[in-house]
Amino acid sequence: MLKLIGSLSCIWLLMAISTTAQDQPPVLDTAGRPVRSGVRYHILPAATDIAGGLTLVARNGSCPSLVGQEPIAPVVSQGLPVVFTPYVAGETIVRESSSFIIKFSAASTCVKSTKWILAERDPATSRRNIGVGRTGSYFKITKENNLYYLGFCPSDTCNFCKFDCGTAGITIEDGKRFLTLDGPVFPFRFRRA
Repeated sequence: MLKLIGSLSCIWLLMAISTTAQDQPPVLDTAGRPVRSGVRYHILPAATDIAGGLTLVARNGSCPSLVGQEPIAPVVSQGLPVVFTPYVAGETIVRESSSFIIKFSAASTCVKSTKWILAERDPATSRRNIGVGRTGSYFKITKENNLYYLGFCPSDTCNFCKFDCGTAGITIEDGKRFLTLDGPVFPFRFRRA
């Protein structure tokens, strides 16, 4: 089985090890409890007073179809809650470096699924956007220096496939904050809704 290790330089290394997904440590929420499948969580910045939680964001006044971050405000929004669905059937705990689907636990004004997907590459920044769509993409959470990072690298969904992996960060464009891959990384924490 393959395990992913994230680094602050946005490089993901694949290492062959003989463990199962259940051998990976659980991702812990802000109360120190394992993050569970099907339970609603807010994804918040690891550092406070930076911005709010993750939410749906519109680009150019269009339908909100990209994952972004609530701006800093006098009363900071926690964003929209999400639920995690692990790739491993029957798994009830979200584990480090194990694939899962993320879905906003909210309705979209665009009448579309709120499962996170790897969206188009932004031609201006060369970064890949994270949006929402019907199929959903598999993401991972890695831990480094006691901080959690979101990333895309569904290597445990296909042992012989080669993926263009990346770690998520925040890109600011026209005052809006978008969750993207291939730029500066951004640590997150998970608070039960």
